[in-house]
Amino acid sequence: MIESNQSATEFGGRCGARLREAREAAGLSIESVAAQLKMPARVVRSLESDDWSTLGAPVFVRGQVRSYARLLGVDVDPLLEQASIATVRASNLVSHNHTPTYRRVAEQFTRRAVYVVMTAAIAVPVWFGATYKLREPSAVESLELEPSAGEVATPAVVAAPPVRERTPVVASIASLPAKPAAALTLSLTGDSWVQVFSADGRELEQGLLTAGQSRSYAAGEVGRVVIGNSASVQVLNAGRAVDLAPFSRANVARFTLSSDGSLTPVVQ
Repeated sequence: MIESNQSATEFGGRCGARLREAREAAGLSIESVAAQLKMPARVVRSLESDDWSTLGAPVFVRGQVRSYARLLGVDVDPLLEQASIATVRASNLVSHNHTPTYRRVAEQFTRRAVYVVMTAAIAVPVWFGATYKLREPSAVESLELEPSAGEVATPAVVAAPPVRERTPVVASIASLPAKPAAALTLSLTGDSWVQVFSADGRELEQGLLTAGQSRSYAAGEVGRVVIGNSASVQVLNAGRAVDLAPFSRANVARFTLSSDGSLTPVVQ
């Protein structure tokens, strides 16, 4: 690449002199040329001073020279063609990854030898261990005694192992006590404003509940209830559905819950 830039510079020097003469004849400064070509002023100076080696590859420099020549109306193509012919040289290709044949063969042999040694180091101990186990005599001896002369062999009586007494487990089939139903349950099928107060007037619930929500209260917990949009709320009293019509006015239900669980409308 350095030789190519140097050869191109020899012909580029002629281009640079011609471009400089044309610029001075046109009365243009280097800065004005750089502004019109949209390139740094140092590049324009390098083109005119024949310093192509600092501008990169010759192919990019030729493009810059042609742009400069078109701006000044100068024909520099013959000089650029000569520069192209001068820069074309056959490159000597040098392989840095060449490995001699004997070295490749030695490396392959070494890898295979290492593989064989590792395989033998693992397989041979395993094979010897398995062979020793197969040849080892059994350590179990017969418990049968040969009868002496004149004695009749009788079968040996094996004592049965003692039987452990197990504590009987009695499964209870009695059902668990049923969980008492909530004194009051509110299930919403639509959005509704709900206010719930305790018997002593404390506020237990106040806000907008959305469809799908529900609230449950234990016995003696609720004293007074106000339900907006009562048509979208299902009320259960001790598990039984309650008709809110007697307690509703303008789609707003108001009732109290007595100590015995009964509902009473709120008189306004």
